[in-house]
Amino acid sequence: MVPLSFGGHEWRALAQGALFWPARRALLVADLHLEKASWFARGGQMLPPYDSIRTLADLTALVTATAAEEVWCLGDSFHDIEGCDRLPPQARDLLTALTGTTRWTWITGNHDRVLVDRCGGAVCDEAEVDGVILRHEAIASETRPELSGHFHPKLRVRVRGKLVARRCFVASTRKLIFPAFGSLTGGLDVTHPEIVRVTGARAEALVALDDRLLRFPVAA
Repeated sequence: MVPLSFGGHEWRALAQGALFWPARRALLVADLHLEKASWFARGGQMLPPYDSIRTLADLTALVTATAAEEVWCLGDSFHDIEGCDRLPPQARDLLTALTGTTRWTWITGNHDRVLVDRCGGAVCDEAEVDGVILRHEAIASETRPELSGHFHPKLRVRVRGKLVARRCFVASTRKLIFPAFGSLTGGLDVTHPEIVRVTGARAEALVALDDRLLRFPVAA
């Protein structure tokens, strides 16, 4: 975990694309997209059906490593409104263990605006916590410090002639956009007009490593 200051608070950025809030013992993630593979399978596109188990196993490991007491999921936690019903038993057991041992909150997203069963946890459209707004999709006009997901930002750079893509946070003075945490998710380039529209032209792409935080001006 590497230190990160934002919105008047101290955080820890994790290489897995999550954020830890030491003052609250809170772990924040975005865009799990659970049961995305089974959603595609219903349409005839067969994918390995292990995405939810992998994502939840990774999340369980982070909760354990950080000793998190609070978890916030910033929307699109399921790929569709019926995703929770399709969870295989192993994934459901992982999820209910998490929601049963932490103060768990689901922020709704565009993929999972309405869910009948979220396997435990509280639900809200957005929240304000200690002066920081938590929501799924950033609002350009929001002036308060805001954490969000939705865009799945990725930084693409050339290294020795090869194009390398890494998931990243995108940060401006008042906005911090999370990468997708889910194991089966794509992403938008950090220079995509929709990301620039909400963050402004002076945003930075932040790539968290185990021991340091790499910063790249989006304009570059």
